[in-house]
Amino acid sequence: MPSPADPSLTTAAAAGIERVADAVTAASGVPVVVLIDGRSGAGKSTFADTLAGRFPDAAVVRLDDVYPGWDGLRAATDIVHERVLTPLRRGEPARWPLWDWSRDRPSGRHATVEPAPVVIVEGAGVLTAASAALADVTVWLEAPDVARKARALARDGDAYRPHWERWATQEDAHLRENRPAELARIVVALP
Repeated sequence: MPSPADPSLTTAAAAGIERVADAVTAASGVPVVVLIDGRSGAGKSTFADTLAGRFPDAAVVRLDDVYPGWDGLRAATDIVHERVLTPLRRGEPARWPLWDWSRDRPSGRHATVEPAPVVIVEGAGVLTAASAALADVTVWLEAPDVARKARALARDGDAYRPHWERWATQEDAHLRENRPAELARIVVALP
């Protein structure tokens, strides 16, 4: 996992991580909840991992572990609000069902995250007015469409390729309905 001083990070990413880390340090929530949203391939997972590396006991929740299937962006938004953010704000563990992507059905298992000093929740669709109200730091990652698609398909390849347009349609709906870039306290433009 690269650190913000790592030369493999773009200048924009390193500067964005510094801004978010400063906002986390200044926040008074317990836990400090950070939401990182952006379209597929924007760099949310890498950004979240690098940010988490700045805070020794940080926990990361990935919406990839929350989405109930390829048509589940909207449902994941509700799951995160009800089963992750609300319990964490009460000082309770977050617990949610896991999806079996290979069988395209619920796995019958659950994931749990204990309240940590910093909890980073990353994924397309995470930033809504309801979730922002439960967060201390909200982030939107912006990246060009061509770069996003290249990164996403390089990462997930043929498993994602047939679902790219289907997922993009759900992201478009999220952008129209929730305007996550406007809800973000910090917007980071990445190449």
